[in-house]
Parts: sequence; structure tokens; C-alpha cells
Amino acid sequence: MRNLSRKAEDYLEAILNVSLEKGYAKTKDIAAELSVRPPTVVEMVRKLDAMGLVTHRRYEGVTLTSEGRNIAEVIKYRHETLQAFLTLIRVPEATASRDACIMEHELSPNTIEQIRHFVEFIGTEPGNTDLLRRFEDFCRSKQEPVPVSPGYRGQGTLQSPAGAVDGSQPSMAPPGRRNGRDRSLR
Repeated sequence: MRNLSRKAEDYLEAILNVSLEKGYAKTKDIAAELSVRPPTVVEMVRKLDAMGLVTHRRYEGVTLTSEGRNIAEVIKYRHETLQAFLTLIRVPEATASRDACIMEHELSPNTIEQIRHFVEFIGTEPGNTDLLRRFEDFCRSKQEPVPVSPGYRGQGTLQSPAGAVDGSQPSMAPPGRRNGRDRSLR
């Protein structure tokens, strides 16, 4: 796999997400997915097109090439794995998604696979519901606010380690693999 910038990987993942949702990806849809302005998207799409990762036709939209789609699927798999793990340990959904987006670019393929195995194990082994309940009780017993580190760019309020403020329970089911293919970077 190519050595791409985080930004390029995020754009490929966003194009894939929009395409899966709508069947096509227009500049304005990609901009909305990434919370950026359309001219910013046009600039990156041109770069990705020059690299052979997307095809951009003015007024028709953006499509991933075979290589671009493969890279995007790997990034999406990594994101889904990390988000499933973070929600499993009761990180609020919005924070889990934001943090997974950061982590997906940094962790080794072996680490991602071990996290995937752990999420699948917790989701399928009898008795793990009790383990998760005990973990939640442990977190509630702490009740100290978690300090926000100086470099944290997230939104929202300080959270206690107990988990989601709204009390929601994230699903223990790991995100599925499409076509049975392993999407980790190897």
C-alpha cells in the first residue's frame, strides 16, 4: 500500500463512505462528510486524481479507482475496528468516532488485528456481558472527571471514566467484514 498522508487517507475514506451511502460522490457531499469547504475538496481530489486513486469528472463527481477503493476499504476497516473497541470500553460514540479517525493512521496492522480479535471475542463469548457490567461498575466507582489534555481537539464536556454521558449502551457486535476479506494493512 502507498504511503499516503492522513489527509489523503481521510479523503479516500470519505469518498468511499459517501459513495456507499448515495451511490456517487459529489464534491459538496465529500465536503460535508469532512466538514470542509468544497474548494478544499476540489484541490485534494485533483491531487488524488493525479496519483491515480480517484477519477474526477467535473459536474459528474468522484469515483475511486481500484487502488483507491482498496486503500479506502483498509482505512474504513481500521476505523470501524477502533470505533468498535472504543465504544466497547464505553467511550461515548461521537468521541469514539473522532478518536478512531486519529488512531486509524497510527497503529500497526498487527495491533489492529489484535483489537479486532478482542472485540469479536468480547462480543461472542458467554459471560462477557457480566465482565462488561463489572467494568461499568468499576468506572462508575471512579467518578473523577477525566482531564482534557492540552493537545485535545475534541468537542464537548469533560467526561468521567464511567462512559457515555447519555447512558447509552454501545453495541458489542463488531463491524462485519465485507466479502470476508481482511482489510488490515499488511
